[in-house]
Amino acid sequence: MLITHDTRCALNTVVDLVNSAPEDDGADPKSDGLADLTALRAFVRDHEISDVGALTDADLTAVHRVRARFAEAFAGHGPATVAALINELVAGAGTTPRLTDHDGYDWHMHYFAPGASIGDHLAADCGMALAFFVVAGEQERLRRCAAPDCRRAFVDLSRNRSRRYCDGRTCGNRLHVAAYRARRREATG
Repeated sequence: MLITHDTRCALNTVVDLVNSAPEDDGADPKSDGLADLTALRAFVRDHEISDVGALTDADLTAVHRVRARFAEAFAGHGPATVAALINELVAGAGTTPRLTDHDGYDWHMHYFAPGASIGDHLAADCGMALAFFVVAGEQERLRRCAAPDCRRAFVDLSRNRSRRYCDGRTCGNRLHVAAYRARRREATG
């Protein structure tokens, strides 16, 4: 599956957006990676999101709403459910596809309307990036980490669709070491 630079950037953005949420509804608000406007500004800067004006509390609320909807795309639902979710997000954002070559990048697509809010911007660009996976029949690549204590979102871009962990060096390695130690304990009695 060919993934262009702008689509890869949007995929990284949506994964980081989903992973910024607290693990559960009763979690400490400090565990929210987008708890305030300062964090949202840093997110915009770190992901080089262009055409974003002054951010407000309304923007933060909208981004939280979009984040919660995108989290559903990584919940293992079938393609029809994910397609309906993406259609809702993209339509609600007032998608306006246009070619652009800003900030030294080659020609690429933006799907958000000029002057769109950050919530609409994320819904449009990230929604379209996820839409490409549904169209290609690759929606199952939108996953959650298999480590029982993690559950972070990721996009499996491995050739054989076999990636199970958000990061093989942390979650994957930790589980493999634990399994190895359990086998050793069992073998030594």
